[in-house]
Amino acid sequence: MIRWLYNLLFNLGLVVAAPFYFLKLQRRGGWRENFGQRWGRYDGVLKQTLTNRRVVWLHAVSVGEVNLCLQLVDALQLRLPHHKLVVSTTTSTGMAELKRRLPSSVSRIYYPIDRRRQVQRALSAIHPRVMVFIESELWPNMIWGLQRRGIPYFLVNARISERSHRRYLQGAFLFRGIFAGFRGIAVQSPEDGARLESLGVPARAIHLTGSLKFDAAIPPGKPPIDARALLRQIGVQDDALILVAGSTHAGEEVILARIAERLRAHFPNFFLILVPRHQERGGEVGKALTELGIRFVFRSLIHPEFRSPDGSVDCLVVNTTGELRSFYSCADVVFIGKSLTAQGGQNPIEPAALGKPVVFGPHMENFPQISAQFLRQRGALQIADETDLEKTLEKLLASPAERRELGARGQAVVRENQGAMNKTVEMIATTVEEADSANPTARE
Repeated sequence: MIRWLYNLLFNLGLVVAAPFYFLKLQRRGGWRENFGQRWGRYDGVLKQTLTNRRVVWLHAVSVGEVNLCLQLVDALQLRLPHHKLVVSTTTSTGMAELKRRLPSSVSRIYYPIDRRRQVQRALSAIHPRVMVFIESELWPNMIWGLQRRGIPYFLVNARISERSHRRYLQGAFLFRGIFAGFRGIAVQSPEDGARLESLGVPARAIHLTGSLKFDAAIPPGKPPIDARALLRQIGVQDDALILVAGSTHAGEEVILARIAERLRAHFPNFFLILVPRHQERGGEVGKALTELGIRFVFRSLIHPEFRSPDGSVDCLVVNTTGELRSFYSCADVVFIGKSLTAQGGQNPIEPAALGKPVVFGPHMENFPQISAQFLRQRGALQIADETDLEKTLEKLLASPAERRELGARGQAVVRENQGAMNKTVEMIATTVEEADSANPTARE
């Protein structure tokens, strides 16, 4: 009865949400390519590639989860060299990252929509030994499909806020059976483990590993772009004082632009880099900056021949994806977005791992343990509002020594919390090897 009701409501919701869903896809671009995969239709080439293979399926919702998944893939390939890895994502931006960074030996696909027929079609095509979900996105029909086929499933880098915990408790009639079936969940903190156990996850399935984000803070290999060279193209001198605002949300760009104008009176070589969380907001951000009289340039317009006279640009708007870390490397100070005008916050680990002084606002609900740890060890600064942010930035910009000390303390927090990757891989690999022993016929 529960499953019948869920599918009825899901299909009704799909009809209502379809126009908004397609509009969102259109705004992000690249949605037509492999669109059939979203409906569980995978081509013959993929099916042939996976036939009689020992498949491990990993799902990463979007860019943030993809960044974690890429390092998990590297670690699993070392631990399970004879297995075929498949990575799925939900968004076109996530797929762009997979295309750019996944090795050719790993297949990349879109995750199917959570209708029973589409899920069955996808599982029949992929036929995984195990499935691994990165952080979140638990859809009932997929989980029920895995349960019907006896496929073990995992959740890694799991965290669950008090708010989400309350919601899951309210929907216990639907989710308790889903949580009870997990073979393993790698949790970031003891609090996360306790909440998940209260939702029905067996205690034996809960593994305290810490956050994968500490291990994945600095991906291997060269950054995708030379951000310093790009800044020179638009007239930013190497000795400029640079504030990078990463993953900003609506309202924050205007606040930061106003502050930047005032700070420039004290620091003539000050330069602002805005990196909106969603690249499709670039036009909206540009319009707001124009109304404020801010001289800016879009990252997407900068090509090898592009040149801008020195001092003619005060702000760079990064309306591209996958380049935030490159710009973090040029920062003198980093502000973490979605923490001032929106609730939740974004990940402060990556800039801290680079030794950059990190500042965030009062809303870090998505990273409560991580942000608390940085504050406890004085590895980041938290501000209350726009006025406090301006005072804090002015103080940091005026003191190179204070910037170095704050950055060093933040970097130490990252080093002290690494090690989750090895624990997570061991949890998954043990079950994969058990499945291999039970069904050794698949070819390597």
